[in-house]
Amino acid sequence: LGRPGEMETEMHSILAEFDFPLYFPENVEQDAEKIEEVISKAEIKKRRDFRGITTFTIDPDDAKDFDDALSIQKLKNGNWEIGVHIADVSHYVRPGSALDEEAVSRATSVYLVDRVIPMLPEKLSNKVCSLRPNEEKLVFSAVFEMDDKAKVINEWFGRCVINSDQRFTYDDAQAIIEGGEGPLKDEVLTMHELAKQLRAKRFENGAIAFEKEEVKFRLDDEGNPIEVYLKEYKDSNKLVEEFMLLANKQVATFIGKPKKGQEAKTFVYRTHDDPVQERLEMLVTIAGQLGYKVELGPRRILTTSLNKLLADIKGKGEENMLSTMAIRCMAKAEYSTDNIGHFGLGFDYYTHFTSPIRRYPDVMVHRLLQRYLDEGKSAFQKDYEDLCIHSSEREKNATQAERASTKYMQAKYLQYHIGEEFEGLVSGVTEWGIFVEIKENKCEGMIRLQNLPDDFYDYDEDSMSVIGSTTGNSYTLGDAVMVKVMNVSLEKRQIDLAVTGWPE
Repeated sequence: LGRPGEMETEMHSILAEFDFPLYFPENVEQDAEKIEEVISKAEIKKRRDFRGITTFTIDPDDAKDFDDALSIQKLKNGNWEIGVHIADVSHYVRPGSALDEEAVSRATSVYLVDRVIPMLPEKLSNKVCSLRPNEEKLVFSAVFEMDDKAKVINEWFGRCVINSDQRFTYDDAQAIIEGGEGPLKDEVLTMHELAKQLRAKRFENGAIAFEKEEVKFRLDDEGNPIEVYLKEYKDSNKLVEEFMLLANKQVATFIGKPKKGQEAKTFVYRTHDDPVQERLEMLVTIAGQLGYKVELGPRRILTTSLNKLLADIKGKGEENMLSTMAIRCMAKAEYSTDNIGHFGLGFDYYTHFTSPIRRYPDVMVHRLLQRYLDEGKSAFQKDYEDLCIHSSEREKNATQAERASTKYMQAKYLQYHIGEEFEGLVSGVTEWGIFVEIKENKCEGMIRLQNLPDDFYDYDEDSMSVIGSTTGNSYTLGDAVMVKVMNVSLEKRQIDLAVTGWPE
């Protein structure tokens, strides 16, 4: 692959480790190249036309694959019509084609620190399907009539054509929300108000307010990390998130909720099981040691209690550790044809409809939704269940690959800081050592038990700590410590630290 430790070698090695190919087979690229970019008049005639209605996208500033657009107009009756318009990937990617088979096999795009490995060739992901401004695009839409309180009065699902008026970055949209000025300001501010109400309702109904910190890197021209920072999650992110959640929930409810006299239809759900009991009990203990109370009980009591904990620790030293522990209590969200609801979001029905450029389950959802809108028979469950299991597996692989690339970049970043001292928090405790996360750059390193100063330490699982056999000194999950960067292995993506004392 190349020289161990070098960026290109390590990124390729991560992709190989988790089975993501670097290139598309030639027949797949050829399939993609044959796709017509110009939309025929005949195709437009078959669709609901949103080209004259104010439509915009909000995405990260470095995004090229714009999956989703939002439209808004005021109706004569005083209500709002909100369109959630999603790239119509299933119009272009037909079952059984080389493109489709490759998309199934990959099942997801992978976002490493310095590159994207797309599920679909670039011609589709960044051009034909990407909802770029001032271009006619085919979409599959969920259209909602809402009142000022964000209550859904009517809904419609179907294929449309749009022409996006504006491409906002999250920062652009945030500036409008905060300053009240900018292009399409009335539309953005209205949708912000509606999103706030959708969000409030969601938490009233038992959603959990996880906002896990996401580590980002600023890279120089050679791709080396020159700064580590945390991605901020602002109102503009929440605006997009609420309308995507609404579309996903309403599509799943539309197909999944039993209607009188109709048999259940095979569908692809995004499910999230109840939390793992033993881990919850561990969270209660550790949070208790730090002075926080977590109540276990029926769903609503538990979610209320977890939300209170997450609010109470906001901005405190133990925030990252306790929120990480709370997340680790959760089951893993999966794809399944067997609906058990979504615990974390507090929804009875949920699916993934909004990102078909980068997730294969969304492509399946589009196909099934169209099939049932056309009053087709229920699809064969086993075929879809097999694809759900495969998609869940691939998603897990993509997450691990993304994490590995972050760990590599963190090690590379600290390579330039060997010998320097930082304040950190004990983020993990095991029988062979403790993990410490450095506060200012979120890099995590390891200190082996035999390297802890002044004593022999034993691991105590019940208290999530290691305790000195002579002195009784201990290091417990969440403790603040001073550490020095001793060594870095780029190949192993590991950072070795040494404890130098306690913060002042």
